[in-house]
Amino acid sequence: MTITITAFERSPDGGKGLARDTRVRWALEEVHQPYEVRLVSFRAMKEPAHCALHPFGQIPTYEEGDHALFETGAIVLHIAERHAGLLPDDPCARARAITWMFAALNTLELPIHELANARLLEDDKPWSKERLPLVEDRVRDRLTQLSARLGTADWLDGRFSAGDLMMVSVLLRLKLSGILFEYPNLAAYVARGEARPAYKRAFAAQLAVNTGKSPTG
Repeated sequence: MTITITAFERSPDGGKGLARDTRVRWALEEVHQPYEVRLVSFRAMKEPAHCALHPFGQIPTYEEGDHALFETGAIVLHIAERHAGLLPDDPCARARAITWMFAALNTLELPIHELANARLLEDDKPWSKERLPLVEDRVRDRLTQLSARLGTADWLDGRFSAGDLMMVSVLLRLKLSGILFEYPNLAAYVARGEARPAYKRAFAAQLAVNTGKSPTG
């Protein structure tokens, strides 16, 4: 059965890999699974047909036959559990990799998303200048903890896993702010993720949607 995912018809980031469909593309590329992409406009995302797949009117969604999923964490976990390459065989190591997926989406992404909102959506508010440093400090607190845990290792827990895929995807959102580069080992960690051939293919495919160029250039 063909896997079909949804993505922005025109991504707000212009195809820089920050839209969440990139995470799903990356996971599918890592496990060498072909897939198709159905592009949706912002208006179509709120219409009943799409909301039947994603009740909150967002992207991405995942369809395979009669099976449909939403939420990137659930989709990536489903892919990782069905296809070898993103989760270890050892049950304890497998559980740790899944734990890092949850940590990326809950402990790290929430303050990072709050920072993006503070910079992009609230910068015209009278209280923005006072609030922004507080939000930045909350992000730095988490990065300091993550940096200490990663240390000099290449990946979070042995070999690259779905936990790293999700964590790198979340940390990528900090590149434009410059905060990521205050932590050299985390910046290098993200760069290792970006250097993976599967990520490059996913990024190129997402960029092609927004530039009109084929993924191969």
